[in-house]
Amino acid sequence: MKIKVKKINEKAVVPQRATEGSAGADLFACIDEPVEIKPGEIKVIKTGIAIEIPDKNYAAFVYARSGLGIKHGICLSNGVGVIDSDYRGEICVGLCNISQTSYTVEPGERVAQMVIMPVDCAVYEEVIDINSTERGTGGFGSTGKF
Repeated sequence: MKIKVKKINEKAVVPQRATEGSAGADLFACIDEPVEIKPGEIKVIKTGIAIEIPDKNYAAFVYARSGLGIKHGICLSNGVGVIDSDYRGEICVGLCNISQTSYTVEPGERVAQMVIMPVDCAVYEEVIDINSTERGTGGFGSTGKF
């Protein structure tokens, strides 16, 4: 699938996969100066790009970069970002710092990764009852250690 990328800012970097086997394409900070994220803070980092996903049965999903998360405690504020196929605005990444140390995002730094995946555009139907299962209504921890 070919994803069209529009640079909203001339300094933006087009998403790119680090290796041939990379599932995600890196998203780069398109900022004019470094941005400090203090412990417990959330900052929105612009990427300077918008994309066109040509098929409504696909979406882009934005994930944290494992190195930032594991080494520095920098993760996505919303867990996973979802970019719908009909969204044409700038992709921004909400980063939060769950560590005890401030972290500085540098201009051009890889801040997240984006994966294009199929989505099932389900139709939702309200009903009176649904089929039962062996698990039933057992929730958190019902199948093992919580």
